[in-house]
Amino acid sequence: MMLLLGDTVPAPALAAFVDALHGVRITSASGATSGFQLTFSVAPGSPLSRAVLPDGALHTKKRVVVAVVLAGRCHVLVDGVITHQELHAARAPGASFLVVTGEDLSLLMNLRHVRRAFPGLSPQLRATEVCAAYAQYGITPKAVAPVHSDQPNPLIDIPVQAATDLAYLRAIAADVGHVFHLEPGPAPGVSTAYWGPQRREGALQPALTTGCGAADNVEELTFSFDGLATSRYGTHRLEPPSTTASEASAPEPLVLRGPLAARPAEALRVGMLAGQTGRSLTRTLLAGLGREVAADAVTGRGTVDVLRYGHVLAAHALVGVRGAGAAYDGRYLVAAVTHELTRDTFRQHFTLVRDGLGADTQVVTV
Repeated sequence: MMLLLGDTVPAPALAAFVDALHGVRITSASGATSGFQLTFSVAPGSPLSRAVLPDGALHTKKRVVVAVVLAGRCHVLVDGVITHQELHAARAPGASFLVVTGEDLSLLMNLRHVRRAFPGLSPQLRATEVCAAYAQYGITPKAVAPVHSDQPNPLIDIPVQAATDLAYLRAIAADVGHVFHLEPGPAPGVSTAYWGPQRREGALQPALTTGCGAADNVEELTFSFDGLATSRYGTHRLEPPSTTASEASAPEPLVLRGPLAARPAEALRVGMLAGQTGRSLTRTLLAGLGREVAADAVTGRGTVDVLRYGHVLAAHALVGVRGAGAAYDGRYLVAAVTHELTRDTFRQHFTLVRDGLGADTQVVTV
């Protein structure tokens, strides 16, 4: 494991910090802020006892990068800043602990309220411009255009930001069915600010295997199917000069993301979009599409021992499942991963999602 600390540009931590590190817990999820918690053993007179002082190495807003090297490949687990610290003092020697907690670098985008205009800029260009201001932290924007064009006319409509950068990025993402999050890596000290649809394509990570005897590589794996998770959305619109309202339904989610299941779940509920008065038809359709892709019917949760699995399971990517039966085998999106590291173990608790039952492929990566 590698630990880097610093201000704007982190550097390898002192050996005393690495030696005192007792445990690491990191949570990352698609479309959400990642968080981390580091637990250090503290002894009187050690460098850790001075690390919590103002401007110390573990003071709030200090940058932290945690990475692991497995099979010769570096995996950056988190790149963030410290927000909270706790000292658990004990009478027994060697029983005191310092716990520091923090969030990924998107926290820096959520510290100051901003008001500015973006005349004539489409949503993806606005996202790129906002993220470009954080290049000093090694953040590179990656924005994907919405499935329907929404180019505002500066003579009629000028988009205005009146929120923090993070809140604005997530708001304009939700309006078009996209997500926003930071993806650390591929090297320590750099990250990608992803603004776009949830990725439902690409190479599969090594399969999670259960019910196959000696080939099993997960400690536990459970699945659930929620028939009410998916809904269709629409609204009634009045286009002048007509005096008759017409119904507008959001496009099928397939236009934004490909299916992962052989039998996608049927939408049992039909909801109405509110607050669409005065909005263009394109924006209304995109808003409805964003609601429809916000939930998946099938959810899987489990735990994997990384050393037995032989791979670091990454969020925001696809993974195969085998041995769970015909209904739940196949491809899934890794929606969230919690990494738990100690000196002896490396376990991951994960959440998988997809749109329905049945595998849409007969082969998964082993």
